[in-house]
Amino acid sequence: MRYRDRRDAGRRLVAHVPSLGDGVLVLALPRGGVPVAAEVAIALGAELDVLMVRKLGAPGQPELALGALAAGGIEVLNHELIDYLRVSERALARVVARERLELERRERRYRGERPPPRLEGREVVLIDDGLATGATMAAAVAVARAQRPRRLLVAVPVAPTDVCERLATQVDAMVCPLQPVPFMAVGRWYDAFDQTGDAEVLELLENARGKEP
Repeated sequence: MRYRDRRDAGRRLVAHVPSLGDGVLVLALPRGGVPVAAEVAIALGAELDVLMVRKLGAPGQPELALGALAAGGIEVLNHELIDYLRVSERALARVVARERLELERRERRYRGERPPPRLEGREVVLIDDGLATGATMAAAVAVARAQRPRRLLVAVPVAPTDVCERLATQVDAMVCPLQPVPFMAVGRWYDAFDQTGDAEVLELLENARGKEP
């Protein structure tokens, strides 16, 4: 099983999402999660927005997540990995500072003057294009939980089984139809996995807002 691209993944993912009530909010993790989430939101007739989260890549190994940052000052760190790689406090602080600047830039770029969506009492679905370590999604879950949604779900097209099992203990439902062994990398399970740009994110969000009642 492979996905053609992120939109194909979103269309196939929605078939695995459990039945939800009215007023569902689909929150994408930018940038790669937005095309996936857009398809899920269309199929569910749900509101689409973004939840700003940034992975903290290891020095010299940016695809390896030491943790993640999210809006509201949330910081999730993998202390075991940080110790194993012997990442110094100074090096970690540099990574955090750089990614926080990017997080703030994206917040301004994607949201502008719009206030963040209200999560309290709502059914919320968090979506990304896939998970490797799960650090970024864990930060997103922490942010969403703090706002007391009625029900919180995570839905991703592909991830390792152990990551899915760990996240499943933190949310009301965990949806991941493809859990390959060996996993290797998220992009391995897509035919097309080009980087999602700001322009595509903005277009998808604008289109979604145009369809809201």
